[in-house]
Amino acid sequence: MTATPNQRLDALRGPAPRVRHNARTLAALENNPRCMLRAVLDASGSDKAKIAAHAGYPTPFGQSTFAIARGNVFESMVKANGCAELLRVLRETLQLTLPEVGYQDLNDVGGDGSNQTRHARTAQLLTAAARGQGSDTLYDHPLLRLVVGGHPVFLEPDLVAFRIGDRFHIVEIKSFPIVDGQAAPAQVRSATTQACAYIIALRAMLATGGIGPEAVSDTIVLVAPKDFTNRPTGAFVDARKQVATLTRQLDRIERIGDLVGLLPEGLTFDLAADDTGRPRRPAQELAEALDQVPATYFPDCLNHCEMAFYCRSRARAEGSLDVLGPAVREHLGGIDTATMALGLAGGTLTPNDDQVEMAIALRHAARLRAELLDSPGTAGPGS
Repeated sequence: MTATPNQRLDALRGPAPRVRHNARTLAALENNPRCMLRAVLDASGSDKAKIAAHAGYPTPFGQSTFAIARGNVFESMVKANGCAELLRVLRETLQLTLPEVGYQDLNDVGGDGSNQTRHARTAQLLTAAARGQGSDTLYDHPLLRLVVGGHPVFLEPDLVAFRIGDRFHIVEIKSFPIVDGQAAPAQVRSATTQACAYIIALRAMLATGGIGPEAVSDTIVLVAPKDFTNRPTGAFVDARKQVATLTRQLDRIERIGDLVGLLPEGLTFDLAADDTGRPRRPAQELAEALDQVPATYFPDCLNHCEMAFYCRSRARAEGSLDVLGPAVREHLGGIDTATMALGLAGGTLTPNDDQVEMAIALRHAARLRAELLDSPGTAGPGS
């Protein structure tokens, strides 16, 4: 009997419990949607950190405890005294006036902090607000739910603000600074992609009540310290592109059966442990199993994926230009490997019709480099 996609995914993971998604892991999906290895591991609920470590490529991945503590302190300060600072920022950013402000704390419901109760109360309140019922405008830690690969994932944004004008806005509270109106692009991108998961989940929740996606803005409100102080400020961030990309990636996971069907029969990343808690499987055997799934590596994967060191080593062994980043890959269009680029630059490889122009440019660059290295006073390699 042919195994179903879910059975194949369970076999890939082995007996280990499924690793649950959260907003941070869903955001990471948007960063490299072409990677089949990442899609298969995420869909199967495999523990990427343990797999990478046992294969010989441990990754110091995750948010530091210092960053988590700093973020919690800043969020608490922003929401202190009846959200006084938060309301000030939201008035300035969303033009909320005092009569329009109503606060609802959804960290628990009458002392019940279970996911099911909180999600049900969130759906009740936000659906009513979308229909023009109720006076609440700020919802603290609402609990959303999104189905990923057939499994529910609970997501908890810092805040959802309902603005007069019939649109919800996701509010992300972050502790990195906005200096002279600018924040570090990598940190803004990370916060934005995380908020995209909330936007998609909120739209899905409202859709069950017959409310269209236009009720949720795809522009998020980022609240962060102003300059080098603890005084919060706000900024709009357009998340349309990331929302579209993450939506496509989530759809791809829903169609994971198409990808799993391309994998060899019997393939597994099983890490069943012995009596000491160590995986029985030889590391080399696990690495060989991983090698059977196509992977797409970019340097930015080091910031988002536990498998990054493994994929980088594999890309280097294959001579892939991906290790040099997308800018180099795009500039060297039509050239697949570093070996090919060096062969064209050195004249040992004859270019085809599509590579002639690039070969001329590479040879010119090689001549300039040789002249520079031969110049008097030029430091040689290793100096």
